[in-house]
Amino acid sequence: MINRLIVALLPYLPKGLVWVFGKRYIAGKELKDAVEVTAKLNGQKIKATMDLLGEFQTRAEKIGYYKNEYLKLIDESVSKNLDNSFSVKPTMFGLLLDEDMCYKNLREIVAKAASLGRFVRIDMEDTQCTDRELNLYKQLLNEFPGHVGIVLQAYLKRTLDDLKELVEFDQGRGLVNVRLCKGIYNEPAELAYKSKNEINQNYLVDLDFMFRNNIYPAIATHDKKLITGAYELINKYKIKPDRFEFQMLYGVTPGLRRSVVEKGYNMRVYVPYGNDWYNYSTRRLKENPHMAWHITKALIYAG
Repeated sequence: MINRLIVALLPYLPKGLVWVFGKRYIAGKELKDAVEVTAKLNGQKIKATMDLLGEFQTRAEKIGYYKNEYLKLIDESVSKNLDNSFSVKPTMFGLLLDEDMCYKNLREIVAKAASLGRFVRIDMEDTQCTDRELNLYKQLLNEFPGHVGIVLQAYLKRTLDDLKELVEFDQGRGLVNVRLCKGIYNEPAELAYKSKNEINQNYLVDLDFMFRNNIYPAIATHDKKLITGAYELINKYKIKPDRFEFQMLYGVTPGLRRSVVEKGYNMRVYVPYGNDWYNYSTRRLKENPHMAWHITKALIYAG
């Protein structure tokens, strides 16, 4: 009850106090922080996908700034020989303003990454973006095969149909690469499953389909039951270790992450960074109210 009250009070708390909590989930505010965290993960035999925070941009100058920052990130990753890929949110590049402008910005980033042998993941956002982001993915996949992936959300009732459409689009090339997550946006019941059991069931149905249809799955979850279910499917279909990976968020369930790595499976950690950390931090806290004691402690010490 107290934790949920703290979550409700988040908009009224000083950002400095929220940062006390947020830094658990964010590499830092600058590129050098993300590089440092990624290098440390690599030392633990864990890959990374690096994400510059920021979404739903409406100002052209900010869009240009983010594009240039991603190009710097790619160069820095290569120069430091990091084992990482890159995650991008299309609304950061103007998806809701001008789809052609968004495509051109994303294409420049993917082209740069592909020229250096790197991979870019297009993040999935709320349902107003789903069709647009799938179309972006298909365009870029045809241009840069093997260097671009997409995210789908298991709580959406449409996801299995989207996977079927991607299989048809792929035409047996084996190029489709999908991070499968549960989903975080508040969508209406006609579009999304609401109960945990339904979401988990749909997740495993989607994952089963991916394994059977030569889609490379990035199994993004911190749910022990889903990880166990994934193990069972991997064994059932005798999937080779280079045909899937597990993914987790930075700062979340490190013990569970370690157990997956110790089994010899590929693990990739989502490493966010940047000045737009506040919205990401508050979202993590809303998803995990039990973590509110970090802010409680900060308030006590601040007094």
